[in-house]
Amino acid sequence: MSGNTLRRLGVLAVTAGAAVFAIMPASAHGVPAESAIVAVQEHDARKLTLTIHSAAMERDIQVETQRAADTSVPRPVLYLLQGAGGGEDGVTWETETDALQFLSAKNVHVVSPIGGMFSYYADWINDDPRLGKQKWKTFLTRELPPLIDKYLATSGRNAIAGLSMAGTTTLALAATTGDLYSSVAAYSGCAQISDPVGQEFMKLTVETWGWAKLANMYGAANDPRWAANDPYVQAEGLRGKSIYISSGGGIPGKYDELNGKYSLPGVDGIAAQLIKGGAIEAATNYCSRNMQTRLNTLGIPATYDIHPDGTHSWGYWEDALKNSWPALSAPLGI
Repeated sequence: MSGNTLRRLGVLAVTAGAAVFAIMPASAHGVPAESAIVAVQEHDARKLTLTIHSAAMERDIQVETQRAADTSVPRPVLYLLQGAGGGEDGVTWETETDALQFLSAKNVHVVSPIGGMFSYYADWINDDPRLGKQKWKTFLTRELPPLIDKYLATSGRNAIAGLSMAGTTTLALAATTGDLYSSVAAYSGCAQISDPVGQEFMKLTVETWGWAKLANMYGAANDPRWAANDPYVQAEGLRGKSIYISSGGGIPGKYDELNGKYSLPGVDGIAAQLIKGGAIEAATNYCSRNMQTRLNTLGIPATYDIHPDGTHSWGYWEDALKNSWPALSAPLGI
């Protein structure tokens, strides 16, 4: 299987750099003392790259940002997370879809960190020999939002959305961080990480594809930190939020065709999309249906788009993001 094929499935990453030019010290209430915007690159009037020093991870993080269509008044923020490669592989919402063009007409700032490959955007308890220090929950919930709010003069309301690996993370963060996020969307995620099925799925991502050690995330399989960060277990924390959950079923759908716009190129590419991408999506379908049952049992309403066809690929995620916009935007005051 080619490297490009694996990258576009979101399961292989290489490091990427960023060019920056302006320096802006920043601090805000609730931000670790050394966390700051250390550089800003303006691409045009709407798009910019912020370089943010994470005190928690002791490194700089590139954050791709698109300003809201109208900034005459404070606007909310959509935190848009990447797949297993964290965008470090060059495969992002911007490169693979028209998501940013779609969102460019909306009165919402779009913020997409680049990094966190195979990390599930979690706060790992141990530094990993392969991935290093991973404190992404701290970065996404304590370091980044106050800096973004100050720099963009936001309204203070937030939404979060993500695909694949991040489809697990978005629900976990929304469920465990109080009222930080008013709405959440999960596309092809597995919202159960503390049971044997969920842990096998995570092991596939972290160890088989990421060459890291899953135990460095939250410890042994029976460690209570798994349940504490499991969106299925912590589902009560989603009450009162606007929720959207989508998944295909793994069988070929409208975007699974040889050399199609959203298909991996060539015969090998479409074979990987149908076989590997089909198997992954069948697993996320199982998880998503379990989460639907869990939320229904708790009496927590959500919008679902869980269907039998479609593989783990970008055409379906582009559609899902657009379809989720009413749920994401409803509580943001747009």
